[in-house]
Amino acid sequence: MSDVLVVKGLNARYGQVHVLDDVALSVRAGEVVAVVGPNGAGKTTLLRTLSGLVRERSGSVQLNGAEIGSLRPHRIARAGLAHVPEGRGTLASLTVEENLLLGAQGRSPKQAAARVAEMYDAFPVLGRLRGNRAGLLSGGEQQMLVVARGLMGEPKLLAIDEPSMGLAPIMIRDLIEMLRTAVATGVAVLLVEQNTALAAELADRVYVLVRGTVRAERAGGELPTDLLADYLV
Repeated sequence: MSDVLVVKGLNARYGQVHVLDDVALSVRAGEVVAVVGPNGAGKTTLLRTLSGLVRERSGSVQLNGAEIGSLRPHRIARAGLAHVPEGRGTLASLTVEENLLLGAQGRSPKQAAARVAEMYDAFPVLGRLRGNRAGLLSGGEQQMLVVARGLMGEPKLLAIDEPSMGLAPIMIRDLIEMLRTAVATGVAVLLVEQNTALAAELADRVYVLVRGTVRAERAGGELPTDLLADYLV
């Protein structure tokens, strides 16, 4: 599998606070890579930096071999990186379908409609709820909606922050299937997740981020004791 995302020597600051320190990681096509770590480790900042929302940054970020590290957020999105931030972020007053269409910017109405139909095929629950206002959906349904909206633009990489937060166990199972559906289409997924058991189950590889530094990289599956010990530092 070829690398979709390659990050080398990534540093990021908020003013005088150095949040990311020489981070290096990669994500291959059709792969789920998880980033775990304690609160304050820099996980959310990592995704915000990759998507261009953090401006005080240095290092190399390549998407399908093209350098995107210096681009503005809208150009990074057009290059194929879809960022699904923590907190779901649906527009409550809009319907499911209207929320989906927000992810189709730059497409013709015909292309957008075709892509919406593909999302309904992939996530039938959304098809049944297409006319419902997003604010009336359950937490799990809203999470499904924001992921589908991120996929509307056919991204090369889906970067998703804490997707399981606040979800009941049954909805976490749906989330797993949803992300596996996305990966089956060839999308690479970079997942920031506080739930280490979910990260281990879903991911092909796991990076441990502690105080802005990558401390370990492991294959997916059951998290080994040494990784957990590092995670809990």
